[in-house]
Amino acid sequence: MTLGAHSQRTMPSTRRAEPIDAQQLAALAERTFRATFGSSNTRKNMDAHCASAYGEAIQASEIASPEIETFVCDDGAELVGYAQLRWGAAPSCVPATRPAEIQRIYVDQRWHGKGIAQALMSQVLTAAMRRNADQIWLGVWENNPRAMAFYQKFGFNKVGHHVFQLGDDPQQDWILCRGVRNWPSGA
Repeated sequence: MTLGAHSQRTMPSTRRAEPIDAQQLAALAERTFRATFGSSNTRKNMDAHCASAYGEAIQASEIASPEIETFVCDDGAELVGYAQLRWGAAPSCVPATRPAEIQRIYVDQRWHGKGIAQALMSQVLTAAMRRNADQIWLGVWENNPRAMAFYQKFGFNKVGHHVFQLGDDPQQDWILCRGVRNWPSGA
């Protein structure tokens, strides 16, 4: 019995993003953001955010930045998910001396429920530990219960909130945080 191409690609692999990924990453980033939040926001605000946050040049700059680690998940032909870990200051509610921020984790809808988000979370937590972060934090929209449940499975807890500006709409994000040293735990 011969295995078809689909059965040979059952689990995509995660890896560090490379400059050549910028174009495909830009398309994936915008597509997944629109799929996640488009039905709850105006087209005008979605367009404004996507224009300022996504695009090949923006993704190329983020991939090259020493302050951002970008990880992608691909099935051999295309990118199906990505995550970004950002180094820098954290909000005052994050009790950290060496914080790392999960800036983004997104998975293409057709790959939801297949372990891609967990694999990407493993990558960012491992990277945070490797660079000696003491806390890892993120902002998650208050109206995104699926994402909140996912992060809670990994031991993230609410520690505060901040404004996420989507076009002309100031939205509230919960700030979630967890220690890095106790990885792996949770999921």
